[in-house]
Amino acid sequence: MVRLVRWLALALLLGAAAEAKPGERWVAAWGTSQQIPEPANALPGEDLTDATLRQVVRIQVPAGRLRVRFSNAFGTAPLRIGAATIARSADLATSRVDTATLKPLRFGGAAAVTIPAGADYWSDAVDLPVPAGADLAISIHLPEAPTQQTAHPGSRATSYTLRGDHTGDTELVGAKTVVHWYQLAGIEAVSPRGSAVVVLGDSITDGSGVQPDTNQRWTDGLQLRLRATPGLKEMAVLNAGLGGNRLLNDGLGPNALARFDCDVLSPPGVTHLIILEGVNDLGTLTRDAPVSPEAHAALVARMIDAYRQMVARARAHGIKAIGATILPYGASAYYHPDAQNEADRQAVNKWIRTPGNFDGVIDFDAALHDPAQPTRLRKDYDNDGLHPSIAGYRAMADAVPLALLKSPPPRN
Repeated sequence: MVRLVRWLALALLLGAAAEAKPGERWVAAWGTSQQIPEPANALPGEDLTDATLRQVVRIQVPAGRLRVRFSNAFGTAPLRIGAATIARSADLATSRVDTATLKPLRFGGAAAVTIPAGADYWSDAVDLPVPAGADLAISIHLPEAPTQQTAHPGSRATSYTLRGDHTGDTELVGAKTVVHWYQLAGIEAVSPRGSAVVVLGDSITDGSGVQPDTNQRWTDGLQLRLRATPGLKEMAVLNAGLGGNRLLNDGLGPNALARFDCDVLSPPGVTHLIILEGVNDLGTLTRDAPVSPEAHAALVARMIDAYRQMVARARAHGIKAIGATILPYGASAYYHPDAQNEADRQAVNKWIRTPGNFDGVIDFDAALHDPAQPTRLRKDYDNDGLHPSIAGYRAMADAVPLALLKSPPPRN
């Protein structure tokens, strides 16, 4: 019930906030998934009390008019933002911004806003011309710390905190640094021809192993390919990866079905969806102890049903659903899969590849497995037996058939 109320509140606020001018068409230009940060990734309350939080994100498509979505999705009490600004980052190695581009963000014309518990809130639109791939610094002043932080721990981007209101400062001198995002969920842009593809995934999509501020996730590589392709230059890749995510059960964050409406259906302009989920469902089944053959069969059936649910929901909203095969993880020291786990993976991948189940298929398994040991990633593509290396992420980006993203979504 709590989760239902939270997502209903989100939907209502997204519909009411930051209304477009007549004739404006808004499209998601950047986004990230939200969760409650585990204790090791949460900030101490004193670091968010009367403090400025500056966070840097890379906008995926060109824009001239923007609005920012702040999130209190997992908050248990209202969250007050005392002030907020947006600017182009001047240097990814520091908190410095280009002051010539610094703009205040407003909320219904006011400098401050109180976001209800469980809700998100769009800023008013702001004119800020930026090219695709520009790094934007969003700064907020929090008079009081959130009662429960809403975060994306796997940001792979440096954020800064400093006591006091420094939202208008060029640089946050003496700031603490942390490699996570907090209370920040999305950016939209006015775009007459733009669109977006959501990539729903786990730590492989979130970019495990990617060094901070390098933007070398496989979705970053895919974005570069789109940017160089006529007809796809204005399609944003929205990375909806969460570390440890599963189709069926909550992990570090909500399960894929639970977050589907918020992460896939809510962002405007989404025409395509890529689903790369399931390795954590397969791996956790027997991580601690063997299970019966019946339990293996039941998991495969439930995973396939989850895919069916998501494909049906996407198609109902005119979104093309593309399935991605689950990568091999036979060398994983974390999940230590056996022959039955591999049989489960093959059964799921067979269903994903079967024409008609999805509207298209990306065969990451075929692109990255070791031909001599198909249960494992190719050595040069392997980081830890489960996650790809940087070369592996590049291979994933190159394995996406761009024709899948050029073709229109199905009609309802």
